[in-house]
Order: sequence, then C-alpha cells, then structure tokens
Amino acid sequence: MSTSASHAADHHGHDHHHKESFISKYVFSMDHKMISKQFLITGIIMGVIGMGMSLLFRLQLAWPDEQFGILEMLLGKWAVDGKLDPNFYMGLVTIHGTIMVFYVLTAGLSGTFSNLLIPLQLGARDMASPFMNMLSYWFFFVSSVVLLISVGVETGPASAGWTVYPPLSALEKAMPGSGLGMTLWLVAIALFIISALLGGMNYIATVLNQRTKGMSMNRMPLTIWAFLFTAVLGLLSFPVLLGASLFLIFDRSFGTSFYLSDIYLEGIGALENVGGSPVLYQHLFWFLGHPEVYIILMPALGITSEVISTNARKPIFGYTAMVISLMGISILSFIVWGHHMFITGMNPFLGSVFMILTLIIAVPSAVKAFNYLTTLWRGNLRFTPAMLFSIGLVSFFISGGLTGIYLGNAAMDIQLHDSYFVVAHFHLVMGSAAIFGMFAGIYHWFPRMYGRMMNNTLGYFHFWLTFASAYLVFFPMHFMGLAGVPRRYYQFTLMEDFSVWADVNKLITISAIVGGFAQLLFLYNFFVSIFRGKKADQNPWLSNTLEWTSPMDVRLHGNWPGELPTVYRGPHEYSRPDRELDYFPQNEPDESAPEVFEPVVTVQAPKEEEVPVENSVFFAAIKRVFGLSR
Repeated sequence: MSTSASHAADHHGHDHHHKESFISKYVFSMDHKMISKQFLITGIIMGVIGMGMSLLFRLQLAWPDEQFGILEMLLGKWAVDGKLDPNFYMGLVTIHGTIMVFYVLTAGLSGTFSNLLIPLQLGARDMASPFMNMLSYWFFFVSSVVLLISVGVETGPASAGWTVYPPLSALEKAMPGSGLGMTLWLVAIALFIISALLGGMNYIATVLNQRTKGMSMNRMPLTIWAFLFTAVLGLLSFPVLLGASLFLIFDRSFGTSFYLSDIYLEGIGALENVGGSPVLYQHLFWFLGHPEVYIILMPALGITSEVISTNARKPIFGYTAMVISLMGISILSFIVWGHHMFITGMNPFLGSVFMILTLIIAVPSAVKAFNYLTTLWRGNLRFTPAMLFSIGLVSFFISGGLTGIYLGNAAMDIQLHDSYFVVAHFHLVMGSAAIFGMFAGIYHWFPRMYGRMMNNTLGYFHFWLTFASAYLVFFPMHFMGLAGVPRRYYQFTLMEDFSVWADVNKLITISAIVGGFAQLLFLYNFFVSIFRGKKADQNPWLSNTLEWTSPMDVRLHGNWPGELPTVYRGPHEYSRPDRELDYFPQNEPDESAPEVFEPVVTVQAPKEEEVPVENSVFFAAIKRVFGLSR
C-alpha cells in the first residue's frame, strides 16, 4: 500500500548533509517544493504576458478607429501609427489562448500544486522520481521560451486561433502567421506535451506507491484525488495531440495529405494535396481538447474542496460522492469531444449521441457544486482570501456550467457556434473558475511554500476587483453571442448590425483594464510577501492535512527531518463534538479509540483449494486499488 517507516529512515538525510550549490539548489533542483515554485513563477510571468496580449486586442475592439501610441511603441511595425495590424491581431488572439490554456492554467495548477502537495499531503519525502520531475519543469521552461520567441519572428506569430485548425495552420503560404511562427508553435507544444507526460507519470507513481503508513486511498485529501485523475487524463489524451501535431508537421514539411485536399491558393493555383480532411484534425484536437478542460478544472476543484472544508470548519459533504464525481467527469470527458464539431457536417445521429453524453456530464459536475454549497451551509465560515476565491470558483463553475448546457444542445450550438456566447461560456467555466482556484491555492499554501503570510487586506481588494471585473467582462458577451456577434473579428464598426455593440465592447475593455490593475495588487502582494511577509505559524489555518506537520523550513529537502508521520483518519474531520479543538490532524492518534494498526499475527495458510474467493489475487488487487485494505 505505502512506503513504510523503515523506507523513510533509509531516505532520511538524503540531500541534508552535503552542501548544495546555488545552481543545484535553485536552478536544477530536484526538490518538489522548489520545482513547484519554479512552475508557479514561470506560470505567473506567462500569465502577465497572456493577459497583456488580451488588453492589447481589447483596445482594438473597443476603439477600432483610435490610434494608440503605446501600441506602436510596444509592437513596432505591427502597429503603424498606433493601429493594430489585422494579421498581428489574429496572432495575439492565438498566442493569448495558447498561453492561458497551456502555460498558465496547466502550469499554475497541475505543475505547481501537484508538485507541492502530492508528497506533502501523502507523507512522502519527495516524488517517485525527482530527476524526472526536474526534467518536466525544464521541458516546460524551454517550451515557454520557444513560444515567446515565435511572437517576435519577422512574419508574425501563429495566427490560426489557439486550436490551429488546418488548412490555415498546414499551409505556410496561407497567411503570414502560417510560416515560421506556426512552426515554432508546434515545437513549443511538442515540448510542452513531453513535460506534461513526464509530470503525469511521476504524479501517478507517487500517489500509488509513496503514501505513508496509514494513508489508505480513502484517507487521501480530495486535492490528491483530483491531481491523480488529472494526471491520468493527461497521460491518455496528450499523446493524441502530439500525434495530431506530428501529422501537421508532415503536411507542412513533407508533402503529405493528412489534413489537406483540393486546396486552391491565389497566385499559386491548385495544390497537389488530395485525400486528406481537416475534420480529422478536429477529431484529434478535441479528443485532447475536452479532457484538457478538466485537466485544468479538476485541480482547481480539488484545491477548492480542501480550502472550503478547512475554512467552513466542517467535513466536506459527501467525500465518497466527490471522489466518484471526479471519476465520472474523467471518464465522460473522453466521449464528449464531438460537441465542438456539430457544424462540421456530422451525422445527426452521431451528433445526438454526443449531445446526450454532454448533458450527462453535467450530473457529476452538479454533484460537486451541490456538495460545495452543502459544505458551506451553516458552517463556521472564515472568509480568508483563499476562501473567497474558492467561493468565487463555485459561482463561476455554476454560472458558466449552465451556459454549457445550451452549447451542448446541437440545435442551439449550430446557431451559437463561433459567437461571443462560446467565448463567454469558455472564459467563465474554465478560465475564471480555474484561475480563481489557482489564486485560492496560492493564498492558502503560500505559508507552506515560503514560510510567510500574504497580506490579507490586499488579498480582499484583489478578490473583489477580480470577481467584479470578470463578470463585467464575460457576462455581457452572452448577449453579444445571442445577437450573432462572431468571435475573432478585428473590427465590428464596419458592419451595421454589430456596430450597436460598440458601447458594450468599451464596457468590457474598461472592466478588463480594471481586472488587470487588480492583478498588479496580487503581484505586489506575492513578491513582497516572499521577502517581507509576516512569519507564518506552523499551522496558520488550523488544518488537518499532513503538509502542516512538516517543518516550515522551506529549504529542507525531505519534508520531515525524522520519521514520516503516521495517518490515523481522513483529512476533513473538523468540529467533532468529542474534541475540545475544532480540528483533528491526520497524524494525531485518538487515545480513546482502539489500536489502529493491529499487530501482525502469523496464522497457518489454508490449503490452496480452501482459499476463499474474497482473498484471491484479483480481489486483493481491487481492495488495494480502492484503499479497502491496509
């Protein structure tokens, strides 16, 4: 089931007693805590860049006829006389989407918190493979650098949208951004996938093999369950995107026709490519694309489960139901990808199958929402910044999820596809909810990462400004979508039907600028608190989980200086009536209870023919997987 105390003792002292250089300690570190911070800070830098891009193209949409000197200063030839070049506008939209989906939300959630919490909450010294963990970060870092380089190439960045649909992405001469910028985009994504696969294998191996004594799977925090299912999703879906990218590279460079057929280019004529289909790419992309939604969202939901339970001072309502809902979401996420493709000419019967499956996935999602609300109900609530961001996540998850039911209906989706309604849904349920989960995790576990506290007052300002601006940015987009306003357009004032939305675009842009200002408060709070924040207590939130039993010395590689903790109960036992205190740490024995770990008694094994069926190898394996045996 788990590593034993003797296993812990064998590893005690590893990396403790020899002096590490700056390079080995901070750059090529194999300590999961340091790697989590590397992921977080890289993700924050990419987030600043991604959000900055969104503000640039929002200026274009709000005031399309104005000239902004700042655009020319920042972008040079791509904003002559302060007006954004249409091709570069598409490049900004593409790179913004890519950065936020892959490099901020995936790195900021899985990369940061899986690395930080899996060993600490399971009572392990480190990841199963610290070296592989280090490689995972550096593949991610190099991928980030390659993507940013692609923005600066002479012909412009990839401009086919963050989904990079062929033929725009498959033909170098299709548009300026289809050249070198697109090639670098593909290289960056390939490196990112390698990073995700290395990390995912490590997370799964650690959860299954490195749990401390007493940590059966039904005693794991919900955060760990969420990280485990997320890693499984990534391992099963990311290779498909890698295959899709390789086919795209072959079409671009080697004359194949996986995605190309009967293409005519102005000035060149008919191309020789026959037999391919761009719809094949869509199938491959969305086979990753929809699980990717939950690769981003599930860690945020896991973080929220822990934060809400801790700050409501209540056990999480329906622990088993929450685990089963995570499992249900994980399974169903693989069989709903077709709802992105209702307008491709899909067979109506197949469309109805995808529609029904899409509506079914709302059930486990609703279970999570109801359980969060029930946990909050009549709880002894503590409104820390982390708690506020968690409640904000629940709000976005519900409001954005409801619009998904509309888009999951084939008849409605045909009308709403590629409109601002999709942008609104996507940014609420995935963008805003996931980012709020990330902020909740940062505020909650910042003391564990840096041994200091963030400023609560700045945290409250950060929450309310971000919460209000997010709804002001994305909620009006629903109405724009219902009116038929298409996404990715450069300028709407040229079309009379859409020019009426000019004032709404101004409101959205101003709200986005306010939201950007709020993130400056967070950045100031985050980086100043690292060096000047108030020293954190050992367990500042009075939480039950094991990470708060490890010394606050963030330089300690190995988490616990002596024997690993032993676990006696589940992670969410708050406000027990038989306890004077309102929390009961997992590693604290219950003196009134009988001995948890019974002594091993040697008994004579039954004859082979008498072995009961429940003790067979198969049933033993099932028990082990589901944590039913110690």
